[in-house]
Formats: sequence, C-alpha cells, structure tokens
Amino acid sequence: MEKTIYCISGLGADEQVFSNLRVEGHRLQHIPWLVPGKKEDISTYAGRMANAIKTPSPVLIGVSFGGMIGIEIAKQLQLNKLFIISSIKSVAELPAWMKTVGKVQLNKLLPARSYKYAGSIGNRRLGVSTMEEMKMVQQYRRNADPQFVGWAINQVVNWKNDWQPGHLVHIHGDKDKMFPIKRISANHVINGGTHMMIYNRAAEIGKLMNVILND
Repeated sequence: MEKTIYCISGLGADEQVFSNLRVEGHRLQHIPWLVPGKKEDISTYAGRMANAIKTPSPVLIGVSFGGMIGIEIAKQLQLNKLFIISSIKSVAELPAWMKTVGKVQLNKLLPARSYKYAGSIGNRRLGVSTMEEMKMVQQYRRNADPQFVGWAINQVVNWKNDWQPGHLVHIHGDKDKMFPIKRISANHVINGGTHMMIYNRAAEIGKLMNVILND
C-alpha cells in the first residue's frame, strides 16, 4: 500500500512543480495555498494548512516558501520527516537583501501586483532555463492572488525563526539565486541545481528521497 507524502509548493505556485517527482512506494498529495487573513501570522496560517494532513506522523515536502511553512507546521504537528527543498530553515539563511527589505518595510511600498511583472529579473532568480518553465512561471504570475502574494512576501522577509526539527532534511542547489548556497547549511547539495530544481532535477531529488526514506 502506498504511503502519502504531503507537498507544499513555492510562493503562488501549484502542484505542477511536483509533476516530475517520483518517490517509490509513495503518492504525492499537494496541499493548496489558502487565502490568508490580512493580519494573520505565519504560525496561525501554517496551522490551517496542517488541517489538510490526515495521516499520523506524515512525511512533508516544502519548496521555497513552502519549506518555511513546513517548519511552522512541524512546530505544531509531529512529522515523520520534513524535506525542505530550495528553501531556508532559519533567519540566518535569509539573504541580506531580503532582511533589508523587511527591516525598512520596502515590500509594503510596492503593490503586490508588481510580482506579476517581475519578468526577466525574477526568472533569473528562479533559474528558469526553458520555454516550458517560462510558460509555467508566467502562468503562476498571471493567476497569483495579490492578497496572498503581498502577505507571503511579508512573511518571508520578516521570518525570525531559529528553530528546526530533528527530522528535517534540507536539499539545496548550489546555483540557487533566490537563496544563495553561501548562507545555506544543507544536508544534501544538488550540483547545478537552481530554485526550479524540484521541477527540472526531479529525478535526482526523487532518488535521494528514496534512499533517505528507505534507510
């Protein structure tokens, strides 16, 4: 009988990012993003996301912002294993420019809808390298809920977490431009992996997860 792995995608993304990932003996179940309250904190939000988890001691994957949500869920729910991919696990790993944005509240001066027009700069940070990936990212931007995007960006740049669960496995790419490897202490590094590696390096990540889950 297949076991369930719960998956949380990156900011504004959906289950498509997991479409190439295969983990033996497991089925992937994506947890969709919820609409946040205007003043909802990340802990309360993570608790609501956790309501979608129906199995005891589950395995959870969080990508990018989803990894941060995964850590917040781990504070409230006993997990068997938490994989964070292309993400950060503490404020120490947050890039300096993001800390500055949060400190001066620059994110609140820019309309959330500007996320949709990030264009080539955003694509470089994401590591977009093919037309297929570009179309997928453009679709995310077109469909992004401005309320969610504004809330999520504010949570990222102001995240103060310094706690991590003992069952955490951090997988990161050494070419990630969103969260540069120089600040990251990862359990496993994917050579040449970018912020999009959950999609374009899924085979390697799946094999690694197979080994870890069957160890």
